Amino acid sequence: MLKKFCFSILTIALLAACGADPSNTANAQTTNDGKHFGATITADGAIKYDELMPKMATTDSLAIKVTGKVKEVCQKKGCWMTLVSDQPGYPEMRVTFKDYAFFMPKDLSGKSVVIDGFAFVDVTSVDDLRHYAEDAGKSKEEIAAITEPKREVAFEAAGVLILN
Repeated sequence: MLKKFCFSILTIALLAACGADPSNTANAQTTNDGKHFGATITADGAIKYDELMPKMATTDSLAIKVTGKVKEVCQKKGCWMTLVSDQPGYPEMRVTFKDYAFFMPKDLSGKSVVIDGFAFVDVTSVDDLRHYAEDAGKSKEEIAAITEPKREVAFEAAGVLILN
């Protein structure tokens, strides 16, 4: 009788764990200072996005914490976002998430965030650029107009803090 009871409890626990949605449990927690995704981070020591670009002119990768404004988020599942400067003339920066362990809310555009991880210089292929454009909901004409790879600064974030 005890064996059947223990086996039943174990089976129920296993089924409940297998049915859990991992995107809802990916280290997201709400705190008084914002919303954390991935590794829990603070804004302490973060530099502005505008300060990152000159630093990347002299190196190919850099472990750093950056604050910036979100321009776009992948509308399929939140698996990437782009950051932009408040100042004209700075390129946008694509941010992906370490090991795809967490995703961003799809309505994050226009909000300020802190990201902690690695900035690096990357060449994005035409196929990947078209994929990102499709994820962002661009028209077929806009997607077809992408014909050259793009050299850009990218970022792999281990943690994200939404400021507002």
